[in-house]
Amino acid sequence: MKIENIFGNLPLDPSQEHFTKIINTDSVRIERIVSPAGCELEGKWYDQTENEWVTVLQGFGAIVFEDARVVSLKPGDHILIPAHKKHRVIKTSKEEATVWLAVFYP
Repeated sequence: MKIENIFGNLPLDPSQEHFTKIINTDSVRIERIVSPAGCELEGKWYDQTENEWVTVLQGFGAIVFEDARVVSLKPGDHILIPAHKKHRVIKTSKEEATVWLAVFYP
């Protein structure tokens, strides 16, 4: 067994978001997502085949859905995004990296 820290080795490249798989099985995938402070978001829409439960651990993030609904999340807030619910991140913290924990499942 190896102890790791969710905040350890945060990527320094501010030009993009970074995705790290923590667990990846046939039935579940858990990822740490890091949006660096001041990251320029490309506006890519996600249309995933899996359900996604996501929480913010540090920083904040705003997600817009295809129907124009905007959800803002601060540390501790979480949301369940159903499969094929188109969404994208439109804003994150400018002062610190935003660290998300996402769980994907059928």
